[in-house]
Amino acid sequence: MQTRTTMTESASAGPALGSTIPRGSSAPGPAAARAASATATTTRIASIDWMRGLVMVLMVVDHASMAYDGGHLDEDSALYAGAGTMALPAAEFFTRWMTHICAPTFVFLAGVALALSVERRVAKGVNAWQIDKSILTRGAIIALLDPTLISLGSGRWTFQVLLAIGLSMMCMAPLRRLPSWALLALGLGWIVGGEYVTGWFWHPPGSSSPLAALFVATYGSETMIIKYPLIPWLAMMMLGWVLGRQIVRFNLGTARVSPRTALFVAGIAALVVFAVVRELHGYGDMFLHRADNSWEQWLHLSKYPPSLTYTTLELGLTCVGLALLMTIEPIIGVRKNGVFLVFGQTAMFFYLVHRLTFEIPATYFGLRGAGDLATTYIVAAVMLFALYPACLWYRSFKAAHPNSFLKYI
Repeated sequence: MQTRTTMTESASAGPALGSTIPRGSSAPGPAAARAASATATTTRIASIDWMRGLVMVLMVVDHASMAYDGGHLDEDSALYAGAGTMALPAAEFFTRWMTHICAPTFVFLAGVALALSVERRVAKGVNAWQIDKSILTRGAIIALLDPTLISLGSGRWTFQVLLAIGLSMMCMAPLRRLPSWALLALGLGWIVGGEYVTGWFWHPPGSSSPLAALFVATYGSETMIIKYPLIPWLAMMMLGWVLGRQIVRFNLGTARVSPRTALFVAGIAALVVFAVVRELHGYGDMFLHRADNSWEQWLHLSKYPPSLTYTTLELGLTCVGLALLMTIEPIIGVRKNGVFLVFGQTAMFFYLVHRLTFEIPATYFGLRGAGDLATTYIVAAVMLFALYPACLWYRSFKAAHPNSFLKYI
């Protein structure tokens, strides 16, 4: 017998959602279900916070490398001439590759969190426009962080993952009205067919137009970078939204397949698709084909924009990892101040603090690329030790001020 997964909202998306209806209970009617969802004890799914916290740790390593490692590899795109045949030193490449999971997981879990938040508010009878306004406001604030704070820190116009997350959230305001099967079809449809559409607007090597990069492709210059196009990352958020709904339905007794089972099956299927498509060495690589059969070439995938192989590998690993965490959560229990839990519950604060702390000295004090791979890990470790007490403080401060501007961060 499977236990119900406790409903919650991700830390980066606001207050927690309701609790569960025990396994074996008769499914309630719609009104009873809404009441149960709205009034149940609020808890969190720790495994979601753990997963987010884990990728945030990996993200610190990547951003430390980007700022201070002279050998940093970031040619994860056919944008760069020769990217498919470039040398890939094993240690440098693995350091880069292991962080590829960060952005897909962050965006996917943002979709889960947003769905849980919206379902909680719907269950309470909150006006639809109030819900939409909250989504649009928060999305706009997150999107603006890239062209303001992050751009200031990096010394050039930077349109990256925060812009993609914010705009994707804003798109979910109308899209949330679609049934889960439609969101699933749209998300998977783009992941499978997006390369064909992208080829209309981008002919690598070299950049697309900035407008095409905002939606489907990629652009880079000395003064501006646009590497996280909206539509591919919105597709990942839509898949996360579907999972969030499944968590709600399972806890209310209206779905038979548990989120854990759905995640495991979807994850294995995605990994199989990755292996098959990468082996075929053609469509699905987003023009970044492997040059040989080495493990580095197999994993040298297009992140900018995300290819079918990149997306299926990283979301496959995310789904399997999250399913495993959901399995062990009731076994090992939850430590309130566990490192991954704390980092996962303060993700946006964590991101802004470490990113700006790395970027400002690298940009304005001539330290970019001044070190090596060892520097990367030393700087990352120091940052993580400093971030833990800071994130503990921020979590408490935010909880003490639930109606402040911080609810949007």
